[in-house]
Amino acid sequence: MGETPRLVATDIDGTLLSDDRTISRRTADLLARIRAQGTPVVLVTGRPIRWLDLVYEQLVEPLPAVCANGAVVYDPTTDEVLRADPLAPDILAQVAQRLRAEVPGVSFAVEIGDGRQMRHEAHYPLRWDSDDDAIRAVESVEELLSAPAVKLLARGGEQDPDLFLAVVAGALRGLAEATHSSYTGLVEISASGVTKAAGLAWYCERDGIAARDVLAFGDMPNDVPMLTWAGRAVAVANAHPAVLAVADEVTSANSEDGVAAYLEKIFGVG
Repeated sequence: MGETPRLVATDIDGTLLSDDRTISRRTADLLARIRAQGTPVVLVTGRPIRWLDLVYEQLVEPLPAVCANGAVVYDPTTDEVLRADPLAPDILAQVAQRLRAEVPGVSFAVEIGDGRQMRHEAHYPLRWDSDDDAIRAVESVEELLSAPAVKLLARGGEQDPDLFLAVVAGALRGLAEATHSSYTGLVEISASGVTKAAGLAWYCERDGIAARDVLAFGDMPNDVPMLTWAGRAVAVANAHPAVLAVADEVTSANSEDGVAAYLEKIFGVG
């Protein structure tokens, strides 16, 4: 990569957002200035589309997003899904069958409708969105898995997230992708080959931008594919050890505007 990237890609939670889930004015203004100078900025997140408004309302202008760990590419200007790569119902059924055998008491939820709606088993523990009209419990696992889903969520009670991921990934090897982006024992499952790297690569190829010209920021294991794909990978100081291991550089923590601090240095603005 040259000194100045042709595109900036950043994770949201734990990277761009502070621990209180806010974006500082410093960061919001800087992203707008970089875009105004001609460098695209893309959000690359595990979040579904319905959670992006909480981010967009803090930015100067909405940014294009690769959502659901790469399964959805979204244009907020037109409210258009440019690309979706969901898990098909037959694959969802195979995934559920394998995990039921490996993880006693596992429970599931699915992001459907390009991530605008969520369905969950009655015993799936909701930690967010419990009063959202887009969220609904279903009566059977057959109903839950009857429609294509851009992401399947699996919980197995209180688990070490890294150990739980290893169990799930091992059970699903060759069938689907498994990752995690939290410390609550939640594993996120996507269609085979669907990662943040794949979604971002599709977006960049459309605009003729090579991986070597992309600067990417992240903090959690679901960011690792994107960071290993990008020409320059930067971890925030609060990142998971797996991210620190693959990063080319480390900036200050999300609580200290680490993304903004690094971009000010690279673009010579502040």
